[in-house]
Amino acid sequence: MFGDVYNGKRVLVTGHSGFKGSWLAMWLRRLGAEVCGIALPPETEVSHYNLLKPELRSEWCDLRDAEHVAGIVRDFRPEIVFHLAAQPLVRKSYAEPALTFAVNVGGMVNLLEALRSTGGARAIVIVTSDKCYRNDESPREHREEDPLGGYDPYSASKACQELLAASYRDSFFARGGTLLATARAGNVIGGGDWAADRLIPDLVRAAARGECEPLRSPDAVRPWQHVLEPLGGYLLLGQRLFEGETQAATGWNFGPAENDALTVGEVAAQMKRFWPRVEFRFAPQPDAPHETKLLQLNCAKAERELHWHGVWSAGEAIRRTAEWYRDFYETGAVDTAADLDGYLAAAAERGVVWMR
Repeated sequence: MFGDVYNGKRVLVTGHSGFKGSWLAMWLRRLGAEVCGIALPPETEVSHYNLLKPELRSEWCDLRDAEHVAGIVRDFRPEIVFHLAAQPLVRKSYAEPALTFAVNVGGMVNLLEALRSTGGARAIVIVTSDKCYRNDESPREHREEDPLGGYDPYSASKACQELLAASYRDSFFARGGTLLATARAGNVIGGGDWAADRLIPDLVRAAARGECEPLRSPDAVRPWQHVLEPLGGYLLLGQRLFEGETQAATGWNFGPAENDALTVGEVAAQMKRFWPRVEFRFAPQPDAPHETKLLQLNCAKAERELHWHGVWSAGEAIRRTAEWYRDFYETGAVDTAADLDGYLAAAAERGVVWMR
């Protein structure tokens, strides 16, 4: 897969102990990469990373500690970098805006400075967010050339990351043979996410306790996709950068098809369909902090120039997610590897060529 680019390569993943990072680390190990992770230890009582126990070098490090980050980078000397570490929650960014900017912006500066001073990295993929765009709640899908912005501190910090990435790419890396790109994904779902203030983890925790979960924004529309969809895009982007495709060193959207943009209420109803223990009720909070009600991505650029296409529909992603948690809570099984096998099989059946 991916032209065998990752086999035997030193790959640095920040945020490897988190939801997306742990899935990515597992896939990279499957591809034969030598993986080093930089992250804080898992914060939740149950952790996907701890359940998987991927075989990699794990460094517990706060990205705000520039000296520690630089020491790890100097010692590991990565050839490919995926930067996922972040304070990822909108509502927490309202409670702790300084922390959010310090981690998401300051931490990224520390990482890029370490990579710049060490040298040797040929490909850097910075994962930002679909919330990096200035959103006016219009039904128009966001394209890569749209203005950046952000109402809440989290979204603003992600827009800052985009500007920061462009500055380092133009000022430093372009002259040194390092190609840098950013990736903006939609709302990702899948087994193993227990973060606070996210729809499916909240539904799952309530189901495990036998409780009914209140939905504060049941009509909010998001582009839902299984976590493997954007991860495949990140890996494809890393391959293109490593192979020296300078036109890939820019910003990219990785999201689902337009008809896979569902409301929060619709996703909750489908979760219940596949795991009847899930219970929810609509409980709008008019005085809650502002959150975007409508958000959609246009991924025509990735489809046209990278030949990237999604594999699973939102319905299939929800089914897989519900069954992952159902199996975990009812039998103790962790089906992450089985989901990756199923995803690759579906891609092969559909003739998806971008992973080859």
